[in-house]
Amino acid sequence: MNGRSSASRVLARRLLAEFVGTALLVTMVVGSGIAAAQLSPGDVGVQLLENSIATAFGLAVLILLFGPVSGAHFNPAVSAADWLLGRRAGTGISGQHLVAYTIVQAIGGVAGALLANIMFDRQVFEIATKDRLTTGHLIGEVVATAGLIALIFTLARTGRAGLSAAAVGAYIGAAYWFTSSTSFANPAVTIGRAFSDSFAGIAPNSVPAFIAAQLVGALIGLTLVVALYPGVAAAADEVVVPHGNTDN
Repeated sequence: MNGRSSASRVLARRLLAEFVGTALLVTMVVGSGIAAAQLSPGDVGVQLLENSIATAFGLAVLILLFGPVSGAHFNPAVSAADWLLGRRAGTGISGQHLVAYTIVQAIGGVAGALLANIMFDRQVFEIATKDRLTTGHLIGEVVATAGLIALIFTLARTGRAGLSAAAVGAYIGAAYWFTSSTSFANPAVTIGRAFSDSFAGIAPNSVPAFIAAQLVGALIGLTLVVALYPGVAAAADEVVVPHGNTDN
């Protein structure tokens, strides 16, 4: 009984970390997008620069803050890749925990967008109208997500997971610019951004295709890292950063 109770408390803490972390990530993305549009009206390039800098640095901070508790996935694609990779090796996240992570990440994404709307005196509940559904954008999402997954699992496999905060933040900041989609690379963030009709928004009709492209990208990234590092499954417990040392 005590073992079950302890495991439940550990899971509760991890889910709280994933919820709050994902919510704050979306708040940073959407909030900085709204601020950028207000500060630099008419200059989309400067707006994107402001948005990408805030997101890159903010994501690094969130990984440092919540990583020791939950691993700082903040992304259903990362959690799914962790589960898929660790199935045979007995490592990584369990199937039940994958479902729980995905649910709280998605809810957190929506909550983060609503919080950004509130902070900038917008309507609390908005539906984005920015249509992003183009072939180029979908390919951009495949590329962005594949690179993110390959980076995260390579760092874990090579014993450099401690660099994930800086490396993942830097990658996402760069991918804002080298991908046509501005690198959502995250189903939970994609869902959240549909709830703010702002610079960072995405129309609901674009969301399913974006998520499908992200999942394809995750599989490609995982395939690449398995080919490069055949023993990577053993490191699934270290994604995105080593966690569990706060469980007691």
